[in-house]
Amino acid sequence: MDVTAETARVLAELRAQTDPVRAGAEKRYLKSDFIHIGVPVPVLRKVALSTVKATPTRDELLALAETLWDVTDEGVPVHEARMAAVEVLVKRVALLEPRDLGPAERFVRDSVSWVYVDPLAEKVVGGLVVRHPELATVLDAWVTDPYMWIRRTAVLALLPGVRAGNPDLERIGRFGDVLLGEREFFIRKALGWVLRELAKKDPFWVVQWVEPRLATLSGVTLREAVRRLPAAEAARLRKPPS
Repeated sequence: MDVTAETARVLAELRAQTDPVRAGAEKRYLKSDFIHIGVPVPVLRKVALSTVKATPTRDELLALAETLWDVTDEGVPVHEARMAAVEVLVKRVALLEPRDLGPAERFVRDSVSWVYVDPLAEKVVGGLVVRHPELATVLDAWVTDPYMWIRRTAVLALLPGVRAGNPDLERIGRFGDVLLGEREFFIRKALGWVLRELAKKDPFWVVQWVEPRLATLSGVTLREAVRRLPAAEAARLRKPPS
């Protein structure tokens, strides 16, 4: 793969889809300071994934993702290029090795929005942790990291295990306790999402974890956590203390 040529082709195809109205609306919605071209996600995904239709090597994949991620226009990152970088990593995550948690962390630390962080957290970091469980120790450090998006990544990286039917209950409970006093909405929401997904498979565990923490659990987390519980249990947990 000629990474430079592929990057240029992707950018040319994306810029051919320029929609200033969409770009402006998306920029406002995401509260973004980046350059936005205004390409719909399905189109962006199709263009990005065409670069890895033939399976690249691991080195080619990382080089392509990093080159796309670093694209700027007059020094300002280009949103669609960063989204394309995420898409190619997600598509070929099976090529990644434990050492590639480093590049994934770099992307998260460079991120300023859930729109990049969430797929990186769940599909890339979470995918690596499922295949290489020893990497979960990195999440133990990340859950108390000063950077909010790294903390969110530590939580959302637990989702693939939940969805695969092999939840890391010890970490879910421990991370939840660490984050009980969390003030950031995006962290509270992430914890709620993990509990919500777990409730589909193990509602008893969720009830047992949530109930003794009702006095300290944020409303955001609680609303998500009970969303998939049996109606009677959800109503009981939602009921204000008398």
